[in-house]
Amino acid sequence: MPQLKSDHSRRLPVLALVGRPNVGKSTLFNRLTGQRKAIVDNLPGVTRDRNYGEAEWHGTKFLLIDTGGFEPDPVTALEKQIQEQGRLATEQADVLLLLLDGKAGLNPLDRDAVRLLRQVKKPVFFAVNKIDTQPKEIDLYEFYALGLDKIFPVSAEHGVGLSDLMDRIVGVFPAGPDDREEEETGAKPLCLAIVGRPNVGKSTLVNRLLGYERSVVDVLPGTTRDAVDSAFVLGEERYILVDTAGIRRKAKIVDRIERTSVIRSLGSVNRGDLVIHLLDGPEGVTDQDAQILAYAFQRGKGLILAVNKWDLVAEDRRNTKSHSEQVHQNLPFVDFAPLVFISALTGYGIQGLMRRVQHLAISYQRRIQTATLNQVLREVVSRYPPPVAQGREVKFFYATQTGIRPPTLSLFVNLPKGISPDYQRYLVHQLRAALGLEGAPIQLVLRARRDERREKK
Repeated sequence: MPQLKSDHSRRLPVLALVGRPNVGKSTLFNRLTGQRKAIVDNLPGVTRDRNYGEAEWHGTKFLLIDTGGFEPDPVTALEKQIQEQGRLATEQADVLLLLLDGKAGLNPLDRDAVRLLRQVKKPVFFAVNKIDTQPKEIDLYEFYALGLDKIFPVSAEHGVGLSDLMDRIVGVFPAGPDDREEEETGAKPLCLAIVGRPNVGKSTLVNRLLGYERSVVDVLPGTTRDAVDSAFVLGEERYILVDTAGIRRKAKIVDRIERTSVIRSLGSVNRGDLVIHLLDGPEGVTDQDAQILAYAFQRGKGLILAVNKWDLVAEDRRNTKSHSEQVHQNLPFVDFAPLVFISALTGYGIQGLMRRVQHLAISYQRRIQTATLNQVLREVVSRYPPPVAQGREVKFFYATQTGIRPPTLSLFVNLPKGISPDYQRYLVHQLRAALGLEGAPIQLVLRARRDERREKK
């Protein structure tokens, strides 16, 4: 399998938020990152996975981790995995911030958390949240029974008290990365989003790719509610891997948390450059798969279709050729996307999947010489000329590439409106094959030659 490793080339200082469920960690995460990236709800235990986000405080950039709620004696298997996520977060962090609930008061679990954090050989800060007015500061004093030298009163919701706390935290960060190299080269990691319906195996695939249990995996559909990111390197290319929350059918979205997850997942598709869409091998293609892929296709995303759980398909139905025909029959608008068969659980087909990712990354960012593009365009048009429009012959003058990610080709023509959608699809398919842009969506921009004259003026 191609080498897949975490990206430490530009490592930011890491701050992990820990604490009991529902103390306001996600609210603080959203305030510090400046975006509503973590799902916030009044129900305890909403944040299940570690959620990563980049934040900045007075010019100092750092990575922020929002963990699941701390419970020292979890009962269910899912709760135990959530606690393991918290332990992994503390291992990755440079600085820890324990958030306590000033409104609920001191809890026995707070004592357990403090006792455990005293054993961590890293800077640890303690803050009591929901102290948003001066009269409420009286609620702070009972927490000094924990034997702490310094406790910061804050309100994550209103931003009260954060200045003093964050100044102290930033002051103990290790030296950050040098951003000059990226500024000079303009290099930007490709965003790789893994999408699909709930329980199709997205988190299992992420864990397989990254080599550790980064996402909570459970047999219950929709276990992953937040979209979480990880940086990694494949070959010479840097990526940001997005493990999106499952996208449910609308009829099955019964609470506002799941509804927010759907919006977040589509946002991850929108943010991604490349998209691996997982299909359920035993279940086959569904209408929901078509809707997700249509959303990605319309936004010009590089697509790879991965049929997961191929090891669970009955032997008499385990025919890749016939299954591929069924997939393309149900999803004809993405017939250009590479199709691979995998098992995220066993590792079957993962090597081939990552080769496809590498090839797609090249196609998605490829720059084509203008002479080559025009030669190919002439051959494609001469092989099958466009139909006459408005009683006039449609003529192509020349083409030029005007963008990458995805490849964007501007074609100058005498009658842009005279080129039908069918002929545009013909051009895209032929140009993709001739230019070696396998798997990449191609955006055509049809322009009249007078547009060019106007730009020159």
